[in-house]
Amino acid sequence: MNLLKIAVACIPLVSGISMATPWEKIKAPVAGAAQSIGGYSNGCIIGAEPLALKGEGYQVIRSIKNRYYGHPKLLSYLTNLGQRAKSSGLPPILIGDMGMPAGGRFSSGHASHQTGLDADIWLRFGPMDDKTARNPAGLATIMVDRSANVVNERLWTPNHTQLIKLAASDDRVDRIFVNPAIKVKLCNTAGNDRDWLRKIRPWFGHDSHFHVRLGCPADAKQCKNQAPPPAGDGCGSELYSWFEPAKPSTSKPKSKVLPQPPQLCQMILSSQGVN
Repeated sequence: MNLLKIAVACIPLVSGISMATPWEKIKAPVAGAAQSIGGYSNGCIIGAEPLALKGEGYQVIRSIKNRYYGHPKLLSYLTNLGQRAKSSGLPPILIGDMGMPAGGRFSSGHASHQTGLDADIWLRFGPMDDKTARNPAGLATIMVDRSANVVNERLWTPNHTQLIKLAASDDRVDRIFVNPAIKVKLCNTAGNDRDWLRKIRPWFGHDSHFHVRLGCPADAKQCKNQAPPPAGDGCGSELYSWFEPAKPSTSKPKSKVLPQPPQLCQMILSSQGVN
């Protein structure tokens, strides 16, 4: 596993004060044929579309943050997942952060979600009333006992396993990030059908939602994919290494310098007058 690539893609941005990024000032999609540009943690999108806040088998939450835009490929995937979940007898799924109207970097919450190909799905089922769904602060369900690093068996149900398996069993999905303890739970209960587990990648912080990442569209020449996940189901020593105590670092921490966006993304900022 290339931890550096996953780390860049998934770690939350942390700072004392969250300053709005130029991308957050763009309130509507950039007109043009849909095009994901750059990498998941340093990119943007032309021609993003908003996901309808309600659909068959799903509901968008946290719409107050205006993060429910994505590439048409992502919208198709999510609407299809909602339909499949409903057909499987699951309650409505709750879709959280996707991307902003032009993609780009958030001031807080994620380092990725920048190219319209990422989406968070809560490990809590709906429905919610419209007012609560718009800003459901404090209602996320933490599925992991953080002190013991295991799934909370009082909260976890077969529905959670079924939903993640449904989400992963789609060729458009590149990988899905979950808390390491959730990956262990899935490994231990998957039975003989294990191919989908390869896409389930451990990463801390994903204990109340899972993060779906789609591969670049075939016609997106300026979109950068991650390397494919390693072969196998990912349930061996690599997974359990996440629970080992961190070794103390003897090197001085490096100051974090954010990379420059791809040139086309910089041109979009200039055209919007926000850079």
